[in-house]
Amino acid sequence: MDYFGEKIRLRAIEREDLPRYVAWFGDAAVSENLSTQLPMGLVHEEHWYEENLKLPLEQQALAVDAKIGRGKWEHIGGAGFHFIDKRNRLAECGLLIGPRKHWHKGYGRDILLTLLRYGFETLNLNRVQLWVMEFNARAIHLYEKTGFVREGSMREAHFHKGRYWDMLLYSILRREWEARYGASKE
Repeated sequence: MDYFGEKIRLRAIEREDLPRYVAWFGDAAVSENLSTQLPMGLVHEEHWYEENLKLPLEQQALAVDAKIGRGKWEHIGGAGFHFIDKRNRLAECGLLIGPRKHWHKGYGRDILLTLLRYGFETLNLNRVQLWVMEFNARAIHLYEKTGFVREGSMREAHFHKGRYWDMLLYSILRREWEARYGASKE
């Protein structure tokens, strides 16, 4: 089942999507905000894909498509939940927009809101959290604008371009999301 936002949809990742991920991860501007900056080839992505399929459905990464016309979609990134704790109803989330031509067009906010709706209304989560490198101002702006609250940091936990950076922890609770956005009418 696909999940739709205003401009995007979340869907299952297919094998034919993998070459796009490899190209995106090869772009330094994209990969500098990922947990690894090591080169990845198609073989690595295929191995990741096979491992992803072994996860429970709710923890499998999702592809993000942007609506580019009447009934037409373009694969622009990925998103999903990982480290889902069912007992405490919490999960970590992440998202990626690969092609630079799709940056600064509101897709990130739509992806995040759609992912949160899926997490709170379908997965019955109470808390969604994420980690972000302190130098990623664009992502921090998005998270704060969407309603995430900064809770703390892990000091000098990420090495990037010759120095150590803090990793910042952000979260949003279901009640905060509902107060801000209301429950979906779907």
